[in-house]
Amino acid sequence: MLKRFAELSTPLVADACVRLGVELRAAPAGVRPVVAGSRIAGRVLPVRHYGSVDVFLEAYGAAEPGDVLVIDNGGRADEACVGDLAVLEAQAAGVAGLVVWGLHRDTPELVEIGVPVFSYGSLPLGPLRLDPQEPEALVTATFGPHLVSAADAVFGDADGVLFVPAARVDEVLETAAGIARTERAQAERIRSGDTLRRQTAFDDYLERRAADPAYSFRQHLRRVGGAIEE
Repeated sequence: MLKRFAELSTPLVADACVRLGVELRAAPAGVRPVVAGSRIAGRVLPVRHYGSVDVFLEAYGAAEPGDVLVIDNGGRADEACVGDLAVLEAQAAGVAGLVVWGLHRDTPELVEIGVPVFSYGSLPLGPLRLDPQEPEALVTATFGPHLVSAADAVFGDADGVLFVPAARVDEVLETAAGIARTERAQAERIRSGDTLRRQTAFDDYLERRAADPAYSFRQHLRRVGGAIEE
């Protein structure tokens, strides 16, 4: 999955979801890679954090190579829930990356380890609490407003993180690749002097919209074959 995502981006995946009618599920703004340029793509390995790393170790026992640990720490800003040892153990379990709805610590060590980690940022403080573990701790994770599970895939890059139903990944990535080809061709034409307005017959769009105010630019793009909004 990561190889197929290598030439794509989360904006392209998001546009493909819009085109296909797949629900858009993005991590809250601000979740970014610890190391610039890091990318993730894989099956979600969900886990909920309660103040102890034991739940991560338990999750690693069910990990398959290429899984991405998606950690629900409630978006907390008062503790870092993963550090170097948890990430090293993830690497040993074949986990391809970690996405944290919360904070991390041990930044220099995480950079050295090299496993992609996405979070809100860093904080020196580890957890001081120990909450009761729920039965669903290794079944689902909440990330922002979204509930994710092993039935989902996760994609992440410099623009953020997206969740896509695993059953729709093939068509989403195929559609995203098609959008990428169209956008690259459009970009080359702009650089060559053929403006986007000309490529998209924008004057024609304005004329049609004047006659029919309900006529949207998205409809127009679908008619002329352009790609900019989806």
